[in-house]
Amino acid sequence: MSTAPGTHWQVSATRRIEYDLLNVADVFDPRSDALLSMGRVQDGRRFVVVDACVHAHHGARICAYFAQHRVDARIITLPGGEGGKTLEAWLSVLRELDGFPIHRRDEPVIAIGGGVLTDVVGYAAASYRRGVPHIKVPTTLMGYVDAAVGIKTGINFNGHKNRLGNFEPPRRVLLDRSLLRTLSPRHLRNGLCEIVKLAVIRDAALFRLLEQHGAASLATAFQDARGGDILDRAIGGMLEELAPNLHEEELARKVDFGHTFSYGLETRHGDDLLHGEAVLLDILVSTAIARRRSLLGAAAAERIFAVVDHLGLAPDLALLDAELMWQSLLDRVEHRNGLQRVPLPAAVGECTFVNDIARAEIEASIQTLHDRTTTDHDRIAER
Repeated sequence: MSTAPGTHWQVSATRRIEYDLLNVADVFDPRSDALLSMGRVQDGRRFVVVDACVHAHHGARICAYFAQHRVDARIITLPGGEGGKTLEAWLSVLRELDGFPIHRRDEPVIAIGGGVLTDVVGYAAASYRRGVPHIKVPTTLMGYVDAAVGIKTGINFNGHKNRLGNFEPPRRVLLDRSLLRTLSPRHLRNGLCEIVKLAVIRDAALFRLLEQHGAASLATAFQDARGGDILDRAIGGMLEELAPNLHEEELARKVDFGHTFSYGLETRHGDDLLHGEAVLLDILVSTAIARRRSLLGAAAAERIFAVVDHLGLAPDLALLDAELMWQSLLDRVEHRNGLQRVPLPAAVGECTFVNDIARAEIEASIQTLHDRTTTDHDRIAER
């Protein structure tokens, strides 16, 4: 039997993606079944990866939780921070997982930590046996409102951020804001930068919440009622942006605001510049570009600069480097399939996309920010 010329086969399939994000009070309380609400419990096993700092605060309670429920848990720790988002960390998780047999479908891996850890563990879960389920418990504000919310996983590779990874949804994301109490002020501000991003580019109501209550909520580590409102609104807004475009078929994304020039800055400065801090520098430069182009009105631009000051985010403008940021933009052009697709604010809560930013505009906008800071300092001195 011969095959006729031109014969071909086509496969078309759709994978259903469905996962829950749940607000949970005291996720490590043995009376709560949240951590074990997915998968087999009786005679069950769980492979659990915990951020080393989180383990120092909560390790005894985590161990007691699984013991109370008579679940055999292998608990390992990983260092947090961008320096831990490596090929070696990913492989170490896989080696440990391979030494602790779990059922392929009903004993989900559990990741407890910040965005770096949930990215690494999510990528390991996606890779092991071509995919085993996982659950995320974000313990940093950055993870809570950003990294753990979507389905992207990954690690840094060859000097580039998130160069290896995939799209793998968790089975569940458990949000316990009481875990934010142990964060340092710097790491709280780091996560707040991502909330500012969302407010500026898509949600004027969230922006007003930050203006009116952001500083007070930051001071309580978001344990107050308004802090809960801010977090819930930020997560809801992020999901509204991500859900219709989970696999990034559309490359013009509002949530990429602050993520064009920041890649180069963050890669260059490593742990000296946290992710949210790099995003904030990008936000300020992008706002200055939008203002210089008259895409953004003067009053709106001043509100953006003012809320950053009001929240005490204190970006280090000395780290801005036009050449480094230009190279980062060129890399983003490759990532965004040949176009810049840079989101810029058109008003507080509104966005436009541009494809023609020049290197000179980056330089001029950096100078604008320095000039503004000098002017502010002069005003304070005159008082």
